[in-house]
Amino acid sequence: MSEATQAEGLNPELKKHTFEAEVAQLLHLVTHSLYSNADIFVRELVSNASDACDKLRFEATNDDSLYEDDGELKIRIAVDEAAKTITFTDNGIGMNETDAIENLGTIAKSGTKAFLDKLSESQKQDGQLIGQFGVGFYSGFIVADTISVESRKAGEPADKGVRWVSDGTGSFTVETINKDTRGTAITLHLKEEYSEGEDNYLDRGKIKRLVNKYSDHISLPIQMRKEIWQEDVKEDENDSSDDQVPAGGEMVLTDEWETINKASALWTRSSSEIEDDEYVDFYKNISYDMTDPLAWTHNRVEGRVQYTQLLYIPEKAPADLYTREQQHGLKLYVKRVFIMDEAEQLLPMYLRFVKGVIDSADLPLNVSRELLQESRDVKSIRDGNARRILTLLASLANSEDSDKQEKFAKFYAEFGDVIKEGLGEDAGNQERIAKLLRYATSTQDGLETSFEDYKARMKDGQKAIYYLTADNLAAAKNSPQLELFKKKGIEVILMTGRVDEWAMNFLTSFDETPLQNIAKGAVDLGDLQDEAEKAEAEKAEETLKPVVDKLKTALGERAKDVKVSTRLVDSPACLVVGEGELSPQMIQMLQQMGQDVPASKPTLEVNPDHPLIKKLEGSKQFDDLAQVIFDQALLADGGQLEDPAAYLKRVNELLMR
Repeated sequence: MSEATQAEGLNPELKKHTFEAEVAQLLHLVTHSLYSNADIFVRELVSNASDACDKLRFEATNDDSLYEDDGELKIRIAVDEAAKTITFTDNGIGMNETDAIENLGTIAKSGTKAFLDKLSESQKQDGQLIGQFGVGFYSGFIVADTISVESRKAGEPADKGVRWVSDGTGSFTVETINKDTRGTAITLHLKEEYSEGEDNYLDRGKIKRLVNKYSDHISLPIQMRKEIWQEDVKEDENDSSDDQVPAGGEMVLTDEWETINKASALWTRSSSEIEDDEYVDFYKNISYDMTDPLAWTHNRVEGRVQYTQLLYIPEKAPADLYTREQQHGLKLYVKRVFIMDEAEQLLPMYLRFVKGVIDSADLPLNVSRELLQESRDVKSIRDGNARRILTLLASLANSEDSDKQEKFAKFYAEFGDVIKEGLGEDAGNQERIAKLLRYATSTQDGLETSFEDYKARMKDGQKAIYYLTADNLAAAKNSPQLELFKKKGIEVILMTGRVDEWAMNFLTSFDETPLQNIAKGAVDLGDLQDEAEKAEAEKAEETLKPVVDKLKTALGERAKDVKVSTRLVDSPACLVVGEGELSPQMIQMLQQMGQDVPASKPTLEVNPDHPLIKKLEGSKQFDDLAQVIFDQALLADGGQLEDPAAYLKRVNELLMR
């Protein structure tokens, strides 16, 4: 900062100061890059005013005289359409000339940071809600060509007030003034483009909406002059009475100040003091969802990272839940200052349906989406949010209360497929997620069976959790792959969700019990299959070897291999893929998503006891029958025929013979 100089031709008390080159560059960055949204100036100036009041409240704990017989802290916003100005006034700690030069004249210096540095270690916790002052002030230059600040520090005489004025370019002026009241008044002289049209900040309704959006949570009352409707009247010339007739009217300002914010952030209050109706109303306000939330959790987290979380689970899934362009995330606040909507970095993708608010005590006020992606503190918050939601869901799922059980059933019907994505995305919480999953089984149709339930019902000697993936429940229940398991009374989990097969690639066991897809690889029932059955299978394989070899030749490149099956009872054949290979359904899904899928050929397994397979050996239509058997097995497995017309032609010819 250069030495103060007397402004030419101006009041001798007026001193002109020049910004250092580095500070001027920072100012240009702030006003043109950091704050790309012009509305932000309302948030910043209200936040600064709130900080000033917080400082006074803290200082006054040791010196009550600083209140100067005015202990009702408040913020006022006044709009002057004629002068094209907006003024933000607070009765907080205020500034003297030195404070104004240091805090407003140097972006790199934070008045609040210096204030906090003076606190002893025992006092720092008490001052934790006091935000930073400095950079945010300059956001006013987005909409104003000149900013004037009038202030007086609490406890100092009236003639020690200060006026600070700048056009935000290279310099500012400072002069001493008389100011009867403590605190600060910041007046923005609006640029022409911001005093008319859509970007008219002289519109009181617009200012109120911005306060409600960005600063409704400020614990101090934010006030504007009240407007009332005043009707114009005129005398009725044809009426001799004293009655008057309305003739239109207009909104007029009164001298009464009204509070335009709620003056209390819901999430800053103790959960024991908040009624359910308040939680529900707040959810509807932030989510634009007219239905009540299914459940919520409200906590203050303390540790290396301190933050408050208020998280909601909706009752209904949004229509765009599976759309790539879907906007999601939580509202982010820093020390009760609104930072951004839809901060997606605060939640893992598989919890993108969660709504709510995070209020951090540690993140910087000028945090950007890029910084959120790189911040270790944000990762800690994201992990904490995930654990909290999964804990909430577990409390619903495991509750003996029928209402909570019903809530979990509703949740799973709407978001069950989404939560499964977490098996592949969140290794740290994989076990928590697996415990929440519910499926139908070969013995129960409803989505009610958990892995824990299944394990409790496993047969003696059963070494694995068996499951089968399919497009829908009917296809799963009628799958040839189930036949042996039905015969032996072995329950199989039926997975029919859109992401099941993908998700199960990441979950290989549950509670130390391996999971086995019965449509992949060889079926090994271990102790559940006796020696006689194994011997019979080996004999059938030897007997049918000529037919198997002939099938391999007839199918050529369509099949990876042909084997005698040990899993079929009623069906002639089925398709099996190797462990780690893609099923026909998975290949189809990936192709529909436009992804390149590596070539994968299934193995055809044939039932040696089925009449159609026995008929093959001496059939003159062997090749056609082989193709039809393969195609039917493909259809039963949920795959699609490459040439449906050729299949129909073969079937018709066989029927006519």
